[in-house]
Amino acid sequence: MAVTDPIADMLTRVRNAISAHHDTVGMPTSKTKVSLAKVLKEEGFIEDYTVAKGSGPQGELKVALHYHGEGAPAIVGIKRVSKPGLRVYVGKGEIPRFYGGLGVAILSTSKGVMTGKQARTVGVGGEVLCHVW
Repeated sequence: MAVTDPIADMLTRVRNAISAHHDTVGMPTSKTKVSLAKVLKEEGFIEDYTVAKGSGPQGELKVALHYHGEGAPAIVGIKRVSKPGLRVYVGKGEIPRFYGGLGVAILSTSKGVMTGKQARTVGVGGEVLCHVW
């Protein structure tokens, strides 16, 4: 079955894997998903990610989830903001601060996928993909 929103599918797979306390989660890969995983790794929400050759036309993106010492996940919550039915765009002065700076807003900009803080520094706006806290 075709997935209409691959980013939401990725976030749901990560959310479900965290609630089941899995170490890794796999999914079909795309450039946007790899960029999103890169940002999550830079921000310390996941341990690592790898792209492997899959059995189908796409490769497989494997995400190693990050847990703190006592088994608490690094990702407490993850929410899709912009959806195929309702895209959410923000200008450079409207980039949201999430949870008073404790959470991260991830944007897709003309300069690539980056956090809201990086987008403010660069001075670009874009599509708000998700919030992670």
